[in-house]
Amino acid sequence: MYHLPFWQRLIITIVAMLAASYLISLGWQQLFDFPLPIYLGGVIGGLTALPVWDFLKRIRPTGV
Repeated sequence: MYHLPFWQRLIITIVAMLAASYLISLGWQQLFDFPLPIYLGGVIGGLTALPVWDFLKRIRPTGV
């Protein structure tokens, strides 16, 4: 059984973390009119990384 290589899973997970944190911070800024605290951005990124990493471990690339 072939899975995505570690480096591909790592890059996709980091991009998902950054995207989720950025999008949540934009929404926070619009709602509350002050920046999202840094620690909350980290928590959001970390909580995003867990299901993304688990999902990427389960999928297999097509054509393999």
